[in-house]
Amino acid sequence: MKTVIIIDSCSDLPLEYVKQHNIPVVNFTYHFKGKDCPDDLGQTISYREFYDAIRNGEMPTTSQVNAQTYVNLFRKYVLEGKSIVYLCFSSALSGSYNNSLIARNMITEEIPEADISIIDTKSASLGEGLLVYYAIDMLEKGASKEEIINWVENNKLKLHHWFTVEDLGHLKRGGRLSGTAAFVGSILDIKPVLNVDDEGRLIPRIKVKGRKKSLRTLVEKMEENIISPEQQVIAISHGDSRHDADYLAELIRSRFQVKDIIINSIGPVIGSHSGPGTVAVFFMGGNR
Repeated sequence: MKTVIIIDSCSDLPLEYVKQHNIPVVNFTYHFKGKDCPDDLGQTISYREFYDAIRNGEMPTTSQVNAQTYVNLFRKYVLEGKSIVYLCFSSALSGSYNNSLIARNMITEEIPEADISIIDTKSASLGEGLLVYYAIDMLEKGASKEEIINWVENNKLKLHHWFTVEDLGHLKRGGRLSGTAAFVGSILDIKPVLNVDDEGRLIPRIKVKGRKKSLRTLVEKMEENIISPEQQVIAISHGDSRHDADYLAELIRSRFQVKDIIINSIGPVIGSHSGPGTVAVFFMGGNR
C-alpha cells in the first residue's frame, strides 16, 4: 500500500517546496478583517499584507481544525488505497490533534481497513516543518511507513525550537507574559528568548536586552545543543522580518558548516499569537 504524508499549514513550509513534493496540506483557519480565511501558505492573503494589518491594529483570531475537515481529507486518500501518515501541529498549542484522532475513528468505523497513523509532533512552525522535510526525504528514498513513523517518533523531541519576539504585547495577549512584565520589558527594550518543551508548549527561558543580542542568543543556544551540524538542514522562520532572518543565517554560517538553511515566513495562525518581528531557529540536537 502506497504511503502519503499529510501535513498542516502550521508547519510553515515554503509553498514551492510543498508543491514540488505534492504534499497534501490541512489548512488551519483564522479570522481576519471580519472573515474566516484559510492558512494556505500565503496564497489568499500574502504574509506582508497580514503582518502590516497587525502593525496597524488588526487583531486576528484562530481556530482549530474540526474533525469533519480531517474526515474529508483522510477519506479521499483512503479511498485511493493509500496508507496515511499525518504529522500534526503540537497538541499543546491546538485541539486539532484530538480532532484528527476523532476523524480517524470515524473513518475506520466506515472503512475498517483504513490505515491512518497520526503523529503529535510536539512541534510548531518550521520545527514541525523540519520533521516533515526529513520524513518526505525518507519517503522519496523508499523508506517504509513504519521506518518513517519510528524515525519521527524517536527524533521529534530532539528537534529544538528557539525564538525571540519583537513585540511583547503579543505574548501578553497569549498569556505567556503578564501585562506588567510586558510593559516594563517594552520600556527597557527587553527581549525574551523562548523555546518549545517536550510537551510542545512555548516556554520563556531567557531575557536579554536588545534585538541584536536576542538574535545572537539564538545562535548561542544552537552552539549549546546542536549535534553534527554539517549533516543538518537548519530552518529559520520569521514574522515579516526577513532582514533579521538573513542576519541570523549569516551568524549561523559564520559559526557552523551546515548542509543548507531554509528560511520562510511564519504563517498567519502562529503569527496571530507571536506577532510581527518574531524570529525562530530550528535544528536537531540532544533532548530539548
